[in-house]
Amino acid sequence: MSRNWQGQRVLVIGAARQGLALARYLCSKGALVTLNDQSRPEKMSAAREALAGLPVEWVLGGHPLELLDRMDWVCISGGVPLTMPIVMEAVRRGLPLTNDSQIFMEAVPCRVAAITGSAGKTTTTTLVGRMTQAAVQSPRRVWVGGNIGTPLIDQVDQISKDDLVVLELSSFQLELMTLSPQIAAVLNITPNHLDRHGTMEAYTQAKSRILTHQSRGDTAVLGSDDPGAWNLRSLVRGKQVTFGWNRPDLGWAGAFRGGEDLYYTDGHSVQRLMAVADVQLQGAHNLLNVLAACAVSLACGTPVEALRAGVEGFGGVPHRQELVREWRGVRWYNDSIATAPERSMASVRSYHQPVVLMLGGRDKDLPWGDLAALIRERVDHVVIFGEAAEKIAAAIGPVRSGERPYSVEMCAGLQSAVEAAARVAQPGDVVLLSPGGTSYDEFKDFEERGERFRLWVQQLS
Repeated sequence: MSRNWQGQRVLVIGAARQGLALARYLCSKGALVTLNDQSRPEKMSAAREALAGLPVEWVLGGHPLELLDRMDWVCISGGVPLTMPIVMEAVRRGLPLTNDSQIFMEAVPCRVAAITGSAGKTTTTTLVGRMTQAAVQSPRRVWVGGNIGTPLIDQVDQISKDDLVVLELSSFQLELMTLSPQIAAVLNITPNHLDRHGTMEAYTQAKSRILTHQSRGDTAVLGSDDPGAWNLRSLVRGKQVTFGWNRPDLGWAGAFRGGEDLYYTDGHSVQRLMAVADVQLQGAHNLLNVLAACAVSLACGTPVEALRAGVEGFGGVPHRQELVREWRGVRWYNDSIATAPERSMASVRSYHQPVVLMLGGRDKDLPWGDLAALIRERVDHVVIFGEAAEKIAAAIGPVRSGERPYSVEMCAGLQSAVEAAARVAQPGDVVLLSPGGTSYDEFKDFEERGERFRLWVQQLS
């Protein structure tokens, strides 16, 4: 049920996408909003312009604890850790914490299908949006957002009860949520964001909240080939649907691959969905994303023809193994979204050509050993850049004559790494930017890193 915000004094911490959308919504509901960000005022002109004309009080340049003296609620944006002193002090004082996703779930009038996972959630969410939109006729609408694109909270009043919302949810958004969507998918859970959550147990617990508040009438979609996702099946309260390489046991519903086709079973009868050849996305992990999207979309009541229409012509989301250019016989791919070593491994496995791998950025306290082992097996040359360069180089170890990788070069930043990769790449090679680390040592986010990579690759001559 939608909360009454009239006259409530609300502190919103973080003035990026989520914070701005939440401030607009709360103002429209009569709340007294204070927007707080650590950035200096001179860096926030665009954000302030976005809320021009709204009665928002701005507090910039830090997070003074005395702000809490006059607040009824504290709303935190996704990038704000629960260990921040002002958040911990709010908890100590007993002030309720919430975020834009929780408030949206309280207010949304229609069914919600939400997807989380350590990897693949943006591609899967985008596919579910395409598939369900192909089946919906006006005036009904499908709304796609959350951690992808727009936060949707400031559009919730335009959503009708017959619409469908498709959300991507991150562990940051989920860790405060006390409501679950009617259709909830957990794709996979592998080491990620341990710099934020501290332990795999805490990270897994945050992800699991997408399931824990479901009811018997709801549906949970779990990746059956991923131990992290599959181990959550004891939390399922309603219908369980799986996706994976193999057909589920008799009586269980799920999407799976059989030979050169994708299928769905309701537990008894089997229905062909599409040919593997219909999927343009590269890599086995993306085929799993398609299977997940089919399972979620079918749980939403989408007909099979719409699943095929959603896949048709879909070549992927920007910054996710995006082909930037073919130059001098070398294909350059932008996989800037890969901010964990596990994601870089999935990308490397997608290519059968010789790979020049560009790794680096800021480390998230994640293990690099498995990626290093894959590099020694599959990667011809490695170019390392950014803050994590020395840690990555130590994990890979010294170059050994006649063994992969044949060279490892360290660079200060991404631009010099592009130039180094261009020097070592040969015709027939793939140069893959799949960093394994975050972008925050050099860029504001992975999108900016990917856009700069595109620019510098296009400038090669």
